[in-house]
Amino acid sequence: MAFRDIKPASKFHFLMIPKKHIPNVKSLTTADKPMCKFKIVIKKTSSNHFLVVLEMKNHLLELLEKNGQTSDISLGFHIPPFNSVKHLHLHGISPKAEMGFIAKLIFKENTFYYKTFDTVFNSLPEPINES
Repeated sequence: MAFRDIKPASKFHFLMIPKKHIPNVKSLTTADKPMCKFKIVIKKTSSNHFLVVLEMKNHLLELLEKNGQTSDISLGFHIPPFNSVKHLHLHGISPKAEMGFIAKLIFKENTFYYKTFDTVFNSLPEPINES
């Protein structure tokens, strides 16, 4: 589900949340990282949290693109305890250049309190294949 942020950091600021409850980005584990690439969505494993997050990223990018935003985009997560909502949500913000001073601090990429989607995804080790 996607909706506009109630306190937008820029002209376009959307949040994407999964239907399934995932408390926060730290709840994602090695087992949650699917063997798939960006833009490939495999809906076979319903318990795979990171598959849900990949879908969230794709939907946010599509939503921003529909609004004419194809560059200068921030996609990221706040890291606990710096998240105010106890449900995993991905921020999609564009254009970054139009963010105010405070917003630039709050959504400063790859700090200890806000990480980009790619940083979070790449920080999870590949799952161990038990076959």
